[in-house]
Amino acid sequence: MISRYSREQIAKIWQPENKYKIWLDIEIYAAEAMEKFKIIPKGIASEIRRKAKINPNRIDQIEKKVKHDVIAFLTSITEKIGPKAKFLHQGMTSSDVLDTCFNIQLYQSGKIILKDLEDLLKILKTKSIKYKKTVCVGRSHGIHAEPVTFGLKLLTYYAEFKRNKKRMEQAINEISTCAISGAVGTFAHINPGIEQYVAKKLKFKAEPISTQVIPRDRHAYFFSVLAIIASSAERLATEIRHLQRTEVLEVEEYFSVGQKGSSAMPHKRNPVLSENITGLARLIRSYAYPALENVVLWHERDISHSSVERNIGPDATVTLDFVLARLANVIQNLVVYPKNMQKNLEKFNGLIFSQNILLKLTQKGMTRELAYKVVQKNAMKTWSANESFFDNLNNDKQIKSKLSTDDLKKLFNMNSHLRYINTIYGRVFKS
Repeated sequence: MISRYSREQIAKIWQPENKYKIWLDIEIYAAEAMEKFKIIPKGIASEIRRKAKINPNRIDQIEKKVKHDVIAFLTSITEKIGPKAKFLHQGMTSSDVLDTCFNIQLYQSGKIILKDLEDLLKILKTKSIKYKKTVCVGRSHGIHAEPVTFGLKLLTYYAEFKRNKKRMEQAINEISTCAISGAVGTFAHINPGIEQYVAKKLKFKAEPISTQVIPRDRHAYFFSVLAIIASSAERLATEIRHLQRTEVLEVEEYFSVGQKGSSAMPHKRNPVLSENITGLARLIRSYAYPALENVVLWHERDISHSSVERNIGPDATVTLDFVLARLANVIQNLVVYPKNMQKNLEKFNGLIFSQNILLKLTQKGMTRELAYKVVQKNAMKTWSANESFFDNLNNDKQIKSKLSTDDLKKLFNMNSHLRYINTIYGRVFKS
């Protein structure tokens, strides 16, 4: 996590101050519950809340000696509270605090990412409607295929990110659990009611069964969803990069006044934001793998997952937040060139209507094999000699035996490709 690719709101979640605040809340809620069950004297929790002071520097100083972060935290709190601090952490283990805190941080980060997705969806919806009838060529294998509209292109991403929003909601729900179950999850030294109390205070669910840790399949799911969202962001960024190529130039990232594209070539206007999104998406996907590896821990717990999560927790969430915000900015300010879209559409002299001819010939009685052969012959001639596809078809005796000039003219019609656009939009927005 570096500042260049971080936004302040989500980065703060992973700062020591927020982490220790969550730790203190967990300990205080547990103390409140222990008072309720008459395990510790009344008034302890309120006194802790009143007197406790979080000092990250002091915690670091203590940890250098004791080599244990939770003990260092508890020792620093004891220095402020005094003897009554002995009632803290009764029957609890470090993972009760660490795992519950980690899930809270993921929850907090997930909520921000969810808001990012909502913002992006609004922009994609607006732009997909705006360019609903802006015709451009569709491409398969990077080669001209048949007409689509730029609005339809954006609509596919809208639908995809709608699914991602649902996945993110499920991922947040998946990690919204806490565990206050003791050394190996058996509640040997702590009443299960304390876990229920803390969970209710946090608005989380109590983990149905834990070992010494909350099961890591939950976290693997969360980070896998982040990876999927990153891939969706990269897919849209890659589309923009392709469409901005000089020989295509159907869209372009906004190029601000005073912006420079190259240290050597003053004419350059590069899709640097989309390229940046592509690179960061690779990082985010890479975090899913160690999260999957973390599922496999020895017996009731080992510590092999800990160092991994200290890295991927902040890095994956902060980076995805940055990616989604950047992507929303790119789409919001995207420069669209409908004239270039039309120019590219017409570049190959009508070849985009080849399937119209093929199908009509079969409907007129020609076998599909023969129809394909004669249409392809004229298509390749058009391709090689840069001739009119219509004229080549109109001069072909086999085709003219089935289709008149007027028939051909009707087949060179864009409407057949666009007639069900409203149906597609209706499906997407209804869903």
